[in-house]
Amino acid sequence: MPNLLDGNLLAGDIHVAIVVSRFNDLVTDRLLAGAIDTFRRHGVADNRITVVRVPGAFEIPLPAKRLAESGKFNAVVCLGAVIQGETSHHEYINHPMASAIMQASLSSGVPVTFGVLTCSSMEQALDRAGGKAGNKGIEASLAAIESINLLTQMTSHGI
Repeated sequence: MPNLLDGNLLAGDIHVAIVVSRFNDLVTDRLLAGAIDTFRRHGVADNRITVVRVPGAFEIPLPAKRLAESGKFNAVVCLGAVIQGETSHHEYINHPMASAIMQASLSSGVPVTFGVLTCSSMEQALDRAGGKAGNKGIEASLAAIESINLLTQMTSHGI
């Protein structure tokens, strides 16, 4: 049987940061509540969770990068909501923001997970922040825990 490296959802004594946008707070507050609750349910104490609020989704990547590079956190979760509206403004936000968040993870070697909603309407956003489509804040936190554990396994295998 081949070696299988597969993350699990045991949090242990990890330190995590959550960067969350204040813009569209009707949505982002729900994402944040889901993320914090998920970490708590997986054994992360409140004093090991740091929340950083930023004005909008476009402002998420820089603090996320600094947190990831600080050496103080095992993962950084990014939460926000960009709702399309009637102009193409969302396109100027979504692509560079998503790319910069991914780059923060790659350059730091720390999982930086993506829980930023990019929706066509407020209804879609609310559905993804605890409504019909679940809560993407929960999903981003679970991805962070699993990624931390996978990287730990890889390190223990000399990878």
